[in-house]
Amino acid sequence: STMRKRKTMDSPCSSTDVSEGKEKLRLKQEVGLISGVSLIAGTMIGSGIFMSPEWVLHHMGSPASSLLIWAACGLLAMFGALSYAELGTIIKESGGEYIYILRIFGSFPAFLFAYTSVILVRPAGLAAVCLSFAEYAVAPFYPGCSSPQVVVKCTAAACILLLTIINCLNVRLATSIMNIFTAAKLLALLMIVVGGLVLLAKGQTQSFQNAFQNTTAGIGAVGVAFYQGLWSYDGWNNLNYVTEELKKPEVTLPRAVMIAIPLVTCLYLLVNVSYLAAMTPVELLSSGAVAVTWGDKVLGSWAWLISLSVALSTFGSSNGTFFSGGRVCYIAAREGHMPDILSMAHVRCLTPSPALLFTSAMSLIMIISGSFTSIVNFFSFIAWFFYGMTISGLLYLKIKKPELPRSYKVPIVIPIIVLVAAVYLVLAPIIDQPQIEILYIVLFIFSGIILYFPLVRFKCHPRFLQKVTLHLQLFLEVAPTTRDAN
Repeated sequence: STMRKRKTMDSPCSSTDVSEGKEKLRLKQEVGLISGVSLIAGTMIGSGIFMSPEWVLHHMGSPASSLLIWAACGLLAMFGALSYAELGTIIKESGGEYIYILRIFGSFPAFLFAYTSVILVRPAGLAAVCLSFAEYAVAPFYPGCSSPQVVVKCTAAACILLLTIINCLNVRLATSIMNIFTAAKLLALLMIVVGGLVLLAKGQTQSFQNAFQNTTAGIGAVGVAFYQGLWSYDGWNNLNYVTEELKKPEVTLPRAVMIAIPLVTCLYLLVNVSYLAAMTPVELLSSGAVAVTWGDKVLGSWAWLISLSVALSTFGSSNGTFFSGGRVCYIAAREGHMPDILSMAHVRCLTPSPALLFTSAMSLIMIISGSFTSIVNFFSFIAWFFYGMTISGLLYLKIKKPELPRSYKVPIVIPIIVLVAAVYLVLAPIIDQPQIEILYIVLFIFSGIILYFPLVRFKCHPRFLQKVTLHLQLFLEVAPTTRDAN
């Protein structure tokens, strides 16, 4: 072994097994049903519901059609999550889409997913949520004017560094923070819902008169509206990234999905109704931050509660994104698609700290170079391309390998609907409003070919990498892990 011999059996945060004289390191199974629901709901409820409603309304043109988009997005997220729940009970390994694509389609497409996700998608998504957190966190210190970008970016970077420390120290600490912040953001959304119901009871229903007037019918506009709505639902698949850390995954995974996603969908619809009760469609479209405008109109001097709620919500969401995103990097490295050091776990705290540190570093680079508004549509384009590939893999298993043991089965019509929706979401914006940036994204995905064949297929690894890995192991106090056989 390249690690120094360490006795970790007596450590309170260790969970190693000794078999045939060798230490075996595994990530602990510490995510139960409540933490599972919190991971899904806590990641889904981030900045989207506070920022996306105006853009959904902008692309759809009318209040009623925008509410239909929000409901359809929730239904699509539910169908997708139920399909993933069956995959999770067939392939009981962490890694989400990556591990499913690897086991069903093979090494090459799985590498392209890992390469795109680890280098671009996950860090970009985390950076976007942290930038959103920073915008709301620093806004009270700059009343009446926009916050300086350097302050916003430094706050976002501090958020990422804090999340890195929390997630590297202890899985239980990370999940506890998730539970607390999920409860806080649910209370914030309930506050908006109750405020909206009071306004409706007082007769403020002008936004719902002729509610379908000016509805947009273009396929591209509907596709982009779906992108904006689905950004708010992103996270419905997060529990599949940590399957090996679930207690009784065959039970916990489907149950958590069935609780979390309908809960979030109902809240989102009621929150949108509340926004439309407080504001006319014109006011909503002209609002820079819908939730803050709602707070100014409804709460008056207590409007600061909304900024605080959004900051708490986005911090909790970024914690969930970071928790699951680091696992993709860790699992891909364990399968030989990333450097070996990223597949290791801390010998005492049993967290995949090298993978978390790498995800953190990539996110910090994204924060320096990007902005929130430059991410959502292209993030969704890549995500739904790979969601479609994963769902087609489930259909293949259902048709060709029905004998595989599975504790949960989803009706075949549900993954078919998700696959049709994924094809639509990928193709509609390209056909209706082609953008050069989408070509750049496709070129980036397939640029992974340059790395795959020499480094993965033919295993041409420079010798100095072994020395670098050894020194990093000693410095970070990490060791290789074994796969958890559920």
